[in-house]
Amino acid sequence: MADYVQQRKNMVESQVRPSDVTDRRIMRAMLEVPREKFVPTALKPLAYMDRQIGLTKAGRGGEPRGLLEPRVLAKMVQLAEIGAGDVVLDVGCGPGYSAAILGRLAETVVALESDAELGAMAAEVLPNLGFDNAAVVSGPLESGFAGEGPYDAIFVGGRIEEMPEGLLDQLKDGGRLVAVRGTPVHARAVIWRRIGANFDVQEAFEAAAPLLPGFAKAKSFAL
Repeated sequence: MADYVQQRKNMVESQVRPSDVTDRRIMRAMLEVPREKFVPTALKPLAYMDRQIGLTKAGRGGEPRGLLEPRVLAKMVQLAEIGAGDVVLDVGCGPGYSAAILGRLAETVVALESDAELGAMAAEVLPNLGFDNAAVVSGPLESGFAGEGPYDAIFVGGRIEEMPEGLLDQLKDGGRLVAVRGTPVHARAVIWRRIGANFDVQEAFEAAAPLLPGFAKAKSFAL
């Protein structure tokens, strides 16, 4: 029988801690949240590997969805500077693992998912694990979920090519949005900070993540 507790320790010690993740709350959350619960039985042996885990096929302008590489997730969460009293929107929550990690740090998490299968998995697993501060909602990822906003932080769990203005508008003044922006060949984690009506945008570190549906750059047509 697999020792998932030891695998979680190994994940934190060999993947997360050496990747400049210094927030002990994040490491504690990743030690406590059972990542193996968020993948099908056949993929449980891969749950703690240092790689993305695909759970779906590509669709609607996106790429196969699933779990981000643990170190990328941890570094992005740290970049978002989640506070204990924060309300967080998790865009593209997938099977719910990111929402679980965020739920250990924030007061409330709104977990948005457009894929019906992934959303159903998140809606089942999160309450079964006792995450009553994470609510799973359905809708287009690029539209966000304004009804529960504005948010202290928005975590976009994948890669984008363009950032919809409507999503940034759902941030509170002083709020942070974190996403991976770029191409499959070159992409970086980026943080947007709202300062009144303006946004300070800073690139942080190189990261690989699947392109989320709804965030592809509009194609231009030449006559």
